[in-house]
Amino acid sequence: MDYKYIEQLLERYWKCETSLEEERILQAFFSQKDIPAALRQYRELFACREEMIRTEVLDDNFDARILSMIEDRDNAGTTPTVKARTITMRHRMKPLFKAAAIVAIIITLGNAAQLSFKDNSATSEDINYAGYKDTFNDPEMAYDKVHNALELVSEGFSQVQQTDSAITVTTHDVFDSTMTE
Repeated sequence: MDYKYIEQLLERYWKCETSLEEERILQAFFSQKDIPAALRQYRELFACREEMIRTEVLDDNFDARILSMIEDRDNAGTTPTVKARTITMRHRMKPLFKAAAIVAIIITLGNAAQLSFKDNSATSEDINYAGYKDTFNDPEMAYDKVHNALELVSEGFSQVQQTDSAITVTTHDVFDSTMTE
């Protein structure tokens, strides 16, 4: 006997392309006693599916049973109590505080590890006064260098003051013109 139609339906079933009618055809086919050996492996699937469908169907008096259970609970006086609690800002922020503490600990440990692995002898930020020596042998030459540097700084300050005063004069003129209008 040729079961090509059933095989085609199975292929469509695995792709989720079957209609409800085609699934009923598969269900009826696999509920038979005589099934070819090549298709017996799918029998348990459809038998289990049929059993699940039968057990999940609600009977006619389901609503009546649920309503009677609700009425019995109401008559017994066992109404559920709702316990509401207020959540303070402190409780809301607690995870944020924990995360900040963890980040602070990690940064502290990282800095401590970095300082412990740092070679202190190679680069020292302190001045070694014992090994200090002058760069100029002639004091007058050193004085001229310092004097030139201070003149450059003075010129820079005077230029800044001139631009500041020009800006101030401009803003005063603008302010005065707006007041007269």
